[in-house]
Amino acid sequence: MVLTFYKYESNGFVKIPFVEAGIKAGFPSPAEDFQGKRISLDKELVKNETATFYAKVDGDSMQDAGMSDGDLLVIDRSLEPQNGKIAVCMLDGDFTVKRLRVDKDGVYLVPENKSYQEIKVGEDQELVIWGIVTYVIKKV
Repeated sequence: MVLTFYKYESNGFVKIPFVEAGIKAGFPSPAEDFQGKRISLDKELVKNETATFYAKVDGDSMQDAGMSDGDLLVIDRSLEPQNGKIAVCMLDGDFTVKRLRVDKDGVYLVPENKSYQEIKVGEDQELVIWGIVTYVIKKV
């Protein structure tokens, strides 16, 4: 999986219409459900402006986690890496996104696609947890 990075830049918050009552996936929702409220996607998705980056996904190693080729990841570098979190990692100079697994045997980078093998990080390898993925933005 290859990642293309973009730095978060705030040019003021753009507010878009928001339907608070939820969108019905069955019957069409009546027009009067629209409350006229607006939200800012920046405020919803970005908790720490200086530590937030976006990256575009290229590959399918995390498809079972809902990350597909062309999706946009929101990455927060201020979050603490934890077991089970999905992280953007730099392993021996190459970026990848994988789920972190830490156990008594070591640190593993776990893909969410059975076609790929998990990676056990060896003592001779350099691993940098670059940031934690907080959102996936998909085109449908």
